[in-house]
Amino acid sequence: MSEKAKKPQKLKARLPRGFVDRSVADIHATNEMIEKIRKVYELYGFDPVETPLFEYTDALGKFLPDSDRPNEGVFSLQDDDEQWMSLRYDLTAPLARHVAENFNEIQLPYRTYRAGYVFRNEKPGPGRFRQFMQFDADTVGAAGVQADAEMCMMMADTLEALGIKRGDYVIRVNNRKVLDGVMEAIGLGGEDNAGRRLNVLRAIDKLDKFGPEGVKLLLGPGRKDESGDFTKGAGLGEEQIEKVLFFVGIRDYAASADDLAKLVAGTSKGEEGVDELNTIGALVTSAGYDATRIKIDPSVVRGLEYYTGPVYEAELTFDVTNEKGEKVVFGSVGGGGRYDGLVSRFMGQPVPATGFSIGVSRLMTALKNLGKLGQVKPLAPVLITVMDGDVESMGRYQRFTQALRAEGIRAEMYQGNWKKFGNQLKYADRLGSPIAIIQGGDERAEGVVQIKDLIEGKRLSGEIEDNASWREARVAQVTVLEADLVAKVCEILEHQAEDVRRAAGNYERPYDPTQSGDRDDNI
Repeated sequence: MSEKAKKPQKLKARLPRGFVDRSVADIHATNEMIEKIRKVYELYGFDPVETPLFEYTDALGKFLPDSDRPNEGVFSLQDDDEQWMSLRYDLTAPLARHVAENFNEIQLPYRTYRAGYVFRNEKPGPGRFRQFMQFDADTVGAAGVQADAEMCMMMADTLEALGIKRGDYVIRVNNRKVLDGVMEAIGLGGEDNAGRRLNVLRAIDKLDKFGPEGVKLLLGPGRKDESGDFTKGAGLGEEQIEKVLFFVGIRDYAASADDLAKLVAGTSKGEEGVDELNTIGALVTSAGYDATRIKIDPSVVRGLEYYTGPVYEAELTFDVTNEKGEKVVFGSVGGGGRYDGLVSRFMGQPVPATGFSIGVSRLMTALKNLGKLGQVKPLAPVLITVMDGDVESMGRYQRFTQALRAEGIRAEMYQGNWKKFGNQLKYADRLGSPIAIIQGGDERAEGVVQIKDLIEGKRLSGEIEDNASWREARVAQVTVLEADLVAKVCEILEHQAEDVRRAAGNYERPYDPTQSGDRDDNI
């Protein structure tokens, strides 16, 4: 007996771990936010550039692991010419490659910005994704710290343009050279100590995670975590550890500047770093940015393996409620610094560069917490309903739709089963359509259309208790000539927008239907 044919298995729909689908609301909120950031960048004279999602793996620099298949930390594949390619890990390494490859055509200083997704082949977790968006700005070819100072000012202006008020953020600035001076002061200068310096940097980088006591253990003999796993320390002595912790523990730079200068005295890198910090402080102060907005802070330890000079971090200082109901400080939403060595890897000559990156998803979460983003949904399309399916009628419906679109009004002709008219109005309700356009045979013969104000109709339907009253009132529905359709729709949309403004107490700007996708500042 022949084996019964097996029923083919239905493919299971499943989202890869660490990735998310984005909703309409999230996409609109992201676009709204990116547009505001872009305006600030362009105000500062930066222009856009775009690099591909894939780069040759060796171009990613420090993220290339020592393994046969380079997929630790990055998503990689081998091309048909047997060269390894990886999805970009950040937006900075691709920019360095772009500059080096087009160096003779690029006008220096090269000031550019770009937004895009980056990918991390890491274990996903709560709030930790394998794909996320960054928005970067960089200046290549400017060696002076005035370029770093300007980056800090642009970060501050960007946060304010997004609606984050002064006092709710601070741009914190440090300098890798000062830390190099500290390393030299504790006897870890020179190439022979490169490995030990790296261990010290990695220990310092855990300051936010483990606190001073945890870092002290990692600088010394080592640290055992809660699971019992032991991480070997950098093996520093007590006096060396004290000096390192003093440096990263400075909170008031002005009060500690003299002691820091003494600590790095006699070290060329350290003295140069202190001078650069003082110069940045003077420049931003002269431009009107006080220490509540841009603060010299040696506790900033981000990317110390990566950066070669000033480093800076944008931190939000207000409290938010986490998933456990606890009040916590929101923290970092972006940062950057000087990376003079990255472009030079391709060039064989010094090429100074500085820039910063905003974590778009994280900052978007912060803005939603503040009520500064995504509070108003984009206006849904006006729905042109379909009463008859003959070609002549369909042509008229499509003409109405196109006439509204020509005025910049979102409009949609119903594309489902038109024979069940009730379903069309249910569809409009689910869509949130502000208006429905109706034309049956009688209206068509008279050259008129019915315009139904769905927003007003929904409100009034709650005030009229019985169907007879509803039919008698014929609320929120008017009949106009076909030629007057667009003007009447514009009028109704303006009334709806006025209601929104009145509810928010904002009468400053009249509603423009061509801007119906971005009305956040009307409320």
